[in-house]
Amino acid sequence: MMSAEATVLAYWAACEARDWERFGTLLADDMVYDLPQTRERIHGRAAYLRFNQEYPGDWHVSVVRAVGDGRRAATLITVTVDGTPTPATTFFDLDESGLIQAITDFWPEPYDPPAGREHLVQRY
Repeated sequence: MMSAEATVLAYWAACEARDWERFGTLLADDMVYDLPQTRERIHGRAAYLRFNQEYPGDWHVSVVRAVGDGRRAATLITVTVDGTPTPATTFFDLDESGLIQAITDFWPEPYDPPAGREHLVQRY
């Protein structure tokens, strides 16, 4: 069985490669995918596979950081859709056999910071 970190790195690699067969082997049959910002939930491997296969646009995923311990892992990724990069944070829970049981994806919207702290920060 792979470590939690190795599992999520394999997940993102399969996603980027559009290797849906490999992608599916990393997911538990009864997995759950949550998107808190849009209040959407997907139940089951088949529905989640289809969600990813049908996602519109020319998108690409790159992993910035991955950490994992035991049956939990988290990643910071950059998803580029039609040339626009967006950071996202994803939390994973694995089942007892090492398959991904639950995924929670956070997709922050960029915004301009409030005025008055320019002397403390460096914008990038």
